[in-house]
Amino acid sequence: MKRVTSALAVAAAVGTGAVAARRTRSRAAAESESADRWLTVTINRAPTDVMPGGTLPEPLNTMADRLEARVRPAPGDRGTELAVRLKDGPSRAQASLPGRLAGQDPRQEVRTALREAKAVLEAGEVMLPDAPPTTRNTPAGKVLDIVARRSGGEGVL
Repeated sequence: MKRVTSALAVAAAVGTGAVAARRTRSRAAAESESADRWLTVTINRAPTDVMPGGTLPEPLNTMADRLEARVRPAPGDRGTELAVRLKDGPSRAQASLPGRLAGQDPRQEVRTALREAKAVLEAGEVMLPDAPPTTRNTPAGKVLDIVARRSGGEGVL
């Protein structure tokens, strides 16, 4: 009976190890694939307004030497799609979760610049919230501040 139990325990450990190795490989492949992915926004303007004379809008223009860009009409005649990506993708360490949380991923800067370029083209300025929104910081407000700081670099909450 002990042999059967030991054999089952070994089989379970080997199976778990194989599943973990497969997930690690697929996660690494997904991370390297996401480093080459285009970051895209739809802007409610004509393509000639988005990149006049082939020049990227500010603040993307400040990093134009590091970016590839493409502009095309959005589906359904709903504006223009502006897509950018880094010419040299981030290193594995920068693109990893710890690197992104530490603010080392250069794609965060590109995401922020793309959002700001959309705001400038559509509204004429980057709208910022009034600070501080309340006169005293509450416990829920502290949590919200942490989440808001996190979303500023990555683009999503």
